[in-house]
Amino acid sequence: MFETFLLLDGRPVELDAHMTRLRASLDAVFGSPLPPQAEEAVLDGARDIAVGRLRLTVAPNGAGVLAVDVRAAPIDPSIVFPAFSGGARLAPLLLPGGWGAHKWADRGPLETAEADGSVPLVVDHDGTVLEASRANVFIVEDGTFVTPPADGRILPGVTRARLIGLLGAREEIVSLDRLSEADEVFLSGSVRGVEPVSACAGTQVWTPGTYTQTSATELRRHWEGQP
Repeated sequence: MFETFLLLDGRPVELDAHMTRLRASLDAVFGSPLPPQAEEAVLDGARDIAVGRLRLTVAPNGAGVLAVDVRAAPIDPSIVFPAFSGGARLAPLLLPGGWGAHKWADRGPLETAEADGSVPLVVDHDGTVLEASRANVFIVEDGTFVTPPADGRILPGVTRARLIGLLGAREEIVSLDRLSEADEVFLSGSVRGVEPVSACAGTQVWTPGTYTQTSATELRRHWEGQP
């Protein structure tokens, strides 16, 4: 299992929420608690990095004990809340049952599908939109924000949960047809924040709009105001 943190001014953003999700996954999958040194390792790794990314991986070692690995590095600040002049291009990827509710370290099929530069959009066998390979999905309909429900088929994203609270978003089933008819579409993730979507292969092309920008502004304000 792993968690990815945005680092701002030497601190991991949404630390408590990420740790809570990781604890729940480790308990469900391994029946084991988060190693006690994990949070301190994250804080140490974040120190002195102005803008960066940190990955915390927890996995069984050869002795069957959960081991902690932390890797942190600075990133280009433009990655966070990427410019609205472009936007991500989505490509539907059929994955019956979805990728599930845990953030597995082995994401081979998703990473393979990213090879052409598009962002895989995970879709269930019935055409239900679940999530993107690196983010959750939001659509805007007549000024209302909607995101697929956390029903066990998707990762319950930390940033997704934050945006639901900030925006009053509804959790509803989103089909590919509904996606194509949306006024705006954007992704939410722990490092990029809010990322506009400009196109989805075989469905629609969007111009990143006011509601996507508002979402980014609200999330940025929250992240920068965190202690």
